[in-house]
Parts: sequence; C-alpha cells; structure tokens
Amino acid sequence: MSSAGWANFYNTTRAARKVIVVDLGFLGDTVHLVPALWELRRHYSPAALHVLTTRVGAEVLALAPCVDRVWVFPLGAPSPPWWKHWSVLRAVRRERFDVAINFSGSDRSVFTLAAIGARWALTYQGGRRHFWQRWLVPEWIPRQTLPTPVFEGRRHLLGQCGFPLEPARFDLAIPPAEQRWAEENVPAGALHLSVSASLPLKEWPLANNVELVRWLLARRPDYQVVATTAPSAREQARLAALGEAVQDVRLRLMSTPLPISRLAALLQRCALHVGPDSGVIHLAAALGVPTLAIFRQYADMADWLPRGPRHAHLAAPCECVNAKSAPCMAGIARCLANISAEAVGTKILPVLDNPTDMNATKVSTGVVPP
Repeated sequence: MSSAGWANFYNTTRAARKVIVVDLGFLGDTVHLVPALWELRRHYSPAALHVLTTRVGAEVLALAPCVDRVWVFPLGAPSPPWWKHWSVLRAVRRERFDVAINFSGSDRSVFTLAAIGARWALTYQGGRRHFWQRWLVPEWIPRQTLPTPVFEGRRHLLGQCGFPLEPARFDLAIPPAEQRWAEENVPAGALHLSVSASLPLKEWPLANNVELVRWLLARRPDYQVVATTAPSAREQARLAALGEAVQDVRLRLMSTPLPISRLAALLQRCALHVGPDSGVIHLAAALGVPTLAIFRQYADMADWLPRGPRHAHLAAPCECVNAKSAPCMAGIARCLANISAEAVGTKILPVLDNPTDMNATKVSTGVVPP
C-alpha cells in the first residue's frame, strides 16, 4: 500500500480482478450493504465481485445483480466460534482475492478478513480497539461520525478511500416466478403488516396490531391486509394469534415461511408496509414501497430509519434501552404499547386512499409524547 494508506485505497487497487466484501449481517444489514456493492461493481468493473455473508444475507444478495458470487458463513444465535467455519474460509482463501473489504471492524469480521489472505485488505474502526488488529488488517479507516442511514455511511467510507460516488441505488431484481406468485396470492394495493421483530422488545404489542386491523377494516370495508412474520416458532405463534383474534377474510396470513425473494415480490404488490424495527422495513424501502415504522427511541435510531417523503415513523421514548435492569424484560415493550392503533391508523388511511401520491398523504415523521 502507498504512503497515503487507506485514503488512496482505490487508486492503489483499481487493477484488482477479484474483490470480496465481508459482511456478516442479516436482513436489514445486508439491504444497507447493497448501494456500496453497486459502487464497487462500477469501480472494479472488470473484476469478479464476491460477498461473504450469512444465509439470510445470501438470499438478499441473490436479488442484487451487481454481485457475482455469494459465500455463506453460517451464523446463528448464539454464534458459533469462528474456527468452526474454517472449511468455508479455506475455500474462500483458495480464490486468491486481490481486495477484501469490511465496513464494521467487528472482531469476527477482522479475523475473517485476515483469514481470506487478500493482497489488499481494508476495514473501518467501527468496533473495539485491540493491539493486535493491525497485525491482521493493515488498513483501517479511522472511527468517525458517519452520515445516516447506514447505507449512506458505508458509501461515505468508500468515498473517503478514493471512490468517486454516484447517487445511491438498490436496483433489486425479483425473479419472474416470484412476481407471478405475488400476482396470484397478494391483492394489489394491500397493506403489508409485519407483526414481529428479531427481539420481542422491538415489537409493537400483539394487542395493538389486532386493534389496528379491526380499526382499519371497520373504516374501509374494501381494504385488504396481508400479514407476515419470520419462520421462528415464537413469531409464527404471534401471526396465528393475530388471525384468531381478528377472524376476517380481508386479513390474509402468510403462515408458510417466505424466502426473501418471495417476500420482496409480496412487498412490491403492496401500497404500504407497516411494522416494527426489523429488517423487513429496510427491504420494503429498498424496493420503493412506502413505509410506516414503529420504533423505540434509542441513540442510533436515525441510522435505521427510512428517509424521504414516502416514509414515516412513530417513535416512543423508552426508559429500557440503555438500562441494566429494564422494567420491560417480561417481554412486552411498555413504551411501544403507548402508541395507539388509532395513531397508526390515522397515518395509514391517507396512504391507502391515495397510494400514487405519497406527498399528498401528509404522512410525516411523528414522535409519540411521553
């Protein structure tokens, strides 16, 4: 690497023929990675662009035409020790990559980046500092305040490393077979309701979801609501409980777990996505679907909120977020329970009544008072 180091990374590596990005995130993280991948595709146009990611991340990147190959690094809860995936790392190392990049600087990502053995490796000082880090990866972008949301922060890091940036793009491509499935199974212009998140304390309580669906269908008899959730037993039980409580044919439950490609096709058929702080809201935003997010307030919330006139949110002040002994540890977010079904419904109605003109809906960022 030249004396300019990370700031001159692109000029030093522009002749690379094999590039890999290490990103061990899940649904939302991987969606936010896509615009940076398009920048790498544009700048390393003759090169093969690979990504090492999780199983869910691989499903997302199957929709991203800018990626040539995806490698799966299986992670779960709890995550296994890195050495249990040595067979994957050995196979990736045999590819002899010229460039390896990571945007998080987490310990696992740093060890993985080093194991790949690329000629040039670059990461961001986003995680903890350790004396051994520079023994593994020589080029570290200094920790700094990044622009939001997350995808803009990642693109910003590339810009600092000498990559001239163009406007952000997602350009996800949904397979025709999944589009046909959506046309046959999802009413055009429906409301998509996501009832779960990865953590129970991020979820709007089930009782509030039930009340919202009843509230909407009572005021708009012609509306259709499609509800989905992840395949875990806990989240599937929430979905079934929603259907049992509402018992209305205008509420359609997608109880069979959907692959990401099918979920994306479903979202594209809908006029609006409503849901908690989860990866689905980022997928919807990347597909150009208007969103209404229901969040607890926390320090980095701005990193994960969709932006622009087609997106809105309701946020509740939360005393648990940074508390060691949180009063909500029983599993229900009391702060989110304070966001009423009517408060959500009154933001939804204008969007569904006039889905072609989001600017006319007066749906704007909202904060629920304490």
